Amino acid sequence: MILRDLVRLLGSAKRDGRNLTREEAYRAFELLIAGGQSEIQIGAFLIALRWKGVTVEEVIAFAEAARAHANIPCKDIEDLVCVMPPHEGFETHPPLEVAGSVIAAGAGCPVLLVTDRCVPPKRGLTAASVLEHLGLGMTWDPAEADSWVHKTNFAVLSACGLLPGLLGLRRVRGEIGVRTPLSTVEKLIAPPKASIVIGAQQGPVLGVAVEVLQALGHPRAIAIQGPEGGVVPFVRRKTRGIELADGFQVPLTIEPNDLGLGCDGEPDLPMFGPPDEGLGSGDNPGLVEAAGKMTQAVLAGEGGPARCASLMAAAIILKAAGKAPTVAEGVSIATEALDSGAASRVIEKLRSLS
Repeated sequence: MILRDLVRLLGSAKRDGRNLTREEAYRAFELLIAGGQSEIQIGAFLIALRWKGVTVEEVIAFAEAARAHANIPCKDIEDLVCVMPPHEGFETHPPLEVAGSVIAAGAGCPVLLVTDRCVPPKRGLTAASVLEHLGLGMTWDPAEADSWVHKTNFAVLSACGLLPGLLGLRRVRGEIGVRTPLSTVEKLIAPPKASIVIGAQQGPVLGVAVEVLQALGHPRAIAIQGPEGGVVPFVRRKTRGIELADGFQVPLTIEPNDLGLGCDGEPDLPMFGPPDEGLGSGDNPGLVEAAGKMTQAVLAGEGGPARCASLMAAAIILKAAGKAPTVAEGVSIATEALDSGAASRVIEKLRSLS
């Protein structure tokens, strides 16, 4: 079966198409990442799937196919948490998942953050942008990421390093110009025994993400609907989430005021004017510098909204790992790791390896 046949099955309208079976969806994703399909066929498939609406079974099959063809590191690391923010990045918010992950790592939790740089269609700021300003970098080599986590408790790995076939889809994603199920699937490529912290956009995708992670056999997971679908909670209002623990899905609400971390404003980025046509915030040197400085300030102990958001993100990671029974206790552990300098030492160790 070729991709064109699968497009016909999806149909040109909801009334004349059908959902893919698990086997058909698995094969479809293999075709997407294998190369050899025309960009027109790939684009038609992704648009038809978006029009029809993706099912949980289809996402599970896509994720299984992605994992089967990926080079996944850190499979033997106990209590590992994989942090999965949106790979297309952010337009107005800093990617504080770097600060949150480093704080959690400083508190003794092994963390693998999977991201990429300037992914279409948004081409926004990501963890890779922040690391660039810090004089570090993500790695494209899963073996190197494995080594870094063993030695420092922290690594940032390119999603395309995990699964190189994703790189070949970037031009098509940019031409389509809208989010497709690829944006969800690429956040599901992780060691099967790891705990997961995943960002979810507004709407039903929150529940879909947790259902898929449960079906994939993950023992613990937390899906969060932070700003722009990120893993970092809001500081002005509550953030919705769902926790998977011991086989049960439980609603999770992060209320910053209850944690003593409420702020009058979000840690928004300054405005530098609209980007050039075809570019995004991740290509803007001014925004990259601003995001990097914000993370530096958090790790240096400065107060403000960015610190509050980063502490809540770290607390969520610690809760997902089972190192904190509640988010409030996670905040206490994270605050100690940040204020004691343990988080900064993670960066120093990583810099010595880079």
